[in-house]
Amino acid sequence: MRLFAAVLPPKDVLLEVERVAGELRGLPGAEGLRWTGPAGWHFTLAFYGEVDDGAVAELEERLGRAARRTPAFELALRGGGQFGRGKVLWAGAEGDLRTMRLLAERAEAAARKAGVEMGEHRRYKAHLTVARGRDAVDVRPYVKALEGFGTRAWTVEELVLVRSHLPRSGVPGEQPRYEAVARRALGGAG
Repeated sequence: MRLFAAVLPPKDVLLEVERVAGELRGLPGAEGLRWTGPAGWHFTLAFYGEVDDGAVAELEERLGRAARRTPAFELALRGGGQFGRGKVLWAGAEGDLRTMRLLAERAEAAARKAGVEMGEHRRYKAHLTVARGRDAVDVRPYVKALEGFGTRAWTVEELVLVRSHLPRSGVPGEQPRYEAVARRALGGAG
């Protein structure tokens, strides 16, 4: 299974992302980007890639421990930026980013302890991907448009293990499908 650990924003926050993404898609050059949609809007904490079925139960157990050791925390979407010289356009986060970073580190450590090959460690940067480009794109107008973007704060109360089903149809623009495999309450939630 192709898996990752994530934080999922609530539906009303996703509606705000949908509103601003609609405005961004109206900017010149938007057709050169592949826009993600509400089903794909999440904050990836740790990407695991292909995980053997035999390791999933232990990964779920270890993620549960990581979640219980991490308190619930406040988060909001705010502003935006880019990675890879315009290959990824994202909405940013504000709130208790220290705790979110800790949760991401724990989600990565849980996988390593469960025997999941993680590759090289990178410092966590909270972001929600809005669009991708195959080639470098000048996304400065989009980043500027995101400067004033923000949503209400919400309390993150769970870590979600998500399965990603990659597109197979070959239809241009087809998006991956995401399925929650496990949900684990954070220590201060509920």
